[in-house]
Amino acid sequence: MKGAAYLLRLGDDALIAAQRMMQWCTRAPSIEDDVALANIALDLLGQARLLLGRAGELEGAGRDEDALAMRRDEHEFHNVLLVELDNGDFAVSVAKLLCFSLYQRLLYERLSASADAVLAGVAQKAAKETVYHVDYAAGWVVRLGDGTTESAARMLSAVEEIWPYTSELFADDEVSSAAAADGLGIAPSTLREPWSQAVDEVLAEARLPRPPDGWRPAGGRAGAHTEAFGYLVGEMQVLHRAHPGASW
Repeated sequence: MKGAAYLLRLGDDALIAAQRMMQWCTRAPSIEDDVALANIALDLLGQARLLLGRAGELEGAGRDEDALAMRRDEHEFHNVLLVELDNGDFAVSVAKLLCFSLYQRLLYERLSASADAVLAGVAQKAAKETVYHVDYAAGWVVRLGDGTTESAARMLSAVEEIWPYTSELFADDEVSSAAAADGLGIAPSTLREPWSQAVDEVLAEARLPRPPDGWRPAGGRAGAHTEAFGYLVGEMQVLHRAHPGASW
C-alpha cells in the first residue's frame, strides 16, 4: 500500500505541473514558446498517466488513472506545493519549471533502477524528457537574469518567490522512507545536494544570487494545499464530474 502511496505522489506532482503548464497555451511570449510549453505539459501528463496507473494497480482498489486524477477531492492529492502555485508572470513559471525539472531529472535517473519494473521503465523514459525541460527552463532563466535591468529584476523576484517552496521536494517521511527501504523508491533528501549544485550553476550563469533559506512551507504531501489549488482542481475536473462515466 505504501508503494502505491509513493507512486501516487509522484503522479500528482506531474499531473498538477502539467495542468499549470497547459495554462500557458496561447499565452506564451512567442509561438515557439507556446509549442515548447505545450510539449513539456504533454510530457508531464504522460508521466502522470503512467505513474497514476501503476499506483492504482498497486493499490488494488479498482481505481485507474482517470479515477485517481478526476475523482479525488483536494485533500486527497499529495503533490508538493511548488507545482500548484499560480503561474504568475513568465519569469515565475520558468523559475518553477527549472527547480522542479532539475528535481525530476535527478529523481528519474535514480528511479531507473527501481525494484518495481514498471516504475523503472517509466523513469527511464521520463529521465530523457526532463533533460529538455531543464534545458528550456535554464535557457530562459539565464536569458532573463543576464538580460536587461528590468528582466534581471523580474527573474530575481521570481526565484525569490518560489524558493521557499523547493524545500518540500526533499523532505523524507514515512511513505518515502518505506519506498526507499523496499527498493521501489528513494529518499528525497538524497537529491538535495546534487540539485543544489545544479541550481547554483544556472544561477551563476544568470548572474543571480541564490536566495537564503528560511521559511519552508509544506503540507502538500499530507493533502494540505494552497487556496489556488482548489480552483485548479475544479477546472481540471469539471468535465469529468459533470458527465461521470462518459467516454469518447
